[in-house]
Amino acid sequence: MRITQEILLKIANDTVAKRTRKDRSLLSVYLHGSLLEEAFLLGGTTDIDLVFIHDNNPQVNREIEALTDEVHLDIAHHSRSEYQDTRTLRLHPWLGPTIVGCKILYDPQHFMDFTQASVGGQFYRPDFVLERGRGMVEHGRQIWFSLHVMADEPDLDDFSLYLKAVEHVVNGIASLSGPPLTERRFLVNFPERAEAVGKPGLYPGLLGLLGGANVKVDLLRACLDDWIAACEAIPTAEVPISLHPGRRGYYKQAFETLLSGERPHDLLWPLLRTGTCAVQKLPEGKDEANNWHKRLEDLGLKGAGFHQRVAALDVYLDTVEETLEAWARQHGA
Repeated sequence: MRITQEILLKIANDTVAKRTRKDRSLLSVYLHGSLLEEAFLLGGTTDIDLVFIHDNNPQVNREIEALTDEVHLDIAHHSRSEYQDTRTLRLHPWLGPTIVGCKILYDPQHFMDFTQASVGGQFYRPDFVLERGRGMVEHGRQIWFSLHVMADEPDLDDFSLYLKAVEHVVNGIASLSGPPLTERRFLVNFPERAEAVGKPGLYPGLLGLLGGANVKVDLLRACLDDWIAACEAIPTAEVPISLHPGRRGYYKQAFETLLSGERPHDLLWPLLRTGTCAVQKLPEGKDEANNWHKRLEDLGLKGAGFHQRVAALDVYLDTVEETLEAWARQHGA
């Protein structure tokens, strides 16, 4: 299948037309994500991100529909009640930018037209931008504190929480010059965001937090092999929707592309996030789980290495907090 934006937009519109004929509860539908960007493919794959807003409470929150090995539909289902307070949405670090930047595909009652206009009003006012970024960084600081005072030996849940803290802190910086970073392009796009606030050193610092400062490509390749094995070993009933079989190629082909590119370490973020999610669904003691734990040790992200990363995150947080303060003074926020 030849993949172009025009073909994918037609699929999106056809999907919306089909669903709205069958489901009378649909109030509005919008498109967001990479399909609205020029570089919408990574590793020859992409997804079509749609949000269906219902008059009532939807029965499911998210669904994945594979179209080909390279393309799938990723449909989120929201209730209209989630869109009532437009001031809150304006300050929401993830949903706010999504609403402002989305493409409305179905909106007969102009519900989304009104919401987008209301949320977009003064959306880029410096104090609002700062509040969105500061909120994420503060959340990251709270998670860091819970890890810092932790007395027990860290487990995979703690590592997942650590990644969540890193995500919030990094997106606190990224949000000063654009929307939050997406999972596959998290490290790909961060250097530009760090440059935008005059802190290019935040990118290598982030690699350090992920164990990637001096990691060789051979280890990254081994991590990818173990990622594939872990995903395939998840019991069918336990597969999380984020790792739906229709999304496996979406990740794997992107990882292969990043691994063979000029900055192979950029695959670390999505690989660690999704690989850890996969291993959390495996029965205890599975070889695939043990292999993943070994990779975390190799990256310095387990045991004593984990505590060192948590300490490094504290220093990184200090830099990010100082950067936000400087940005606020510069922009009068």
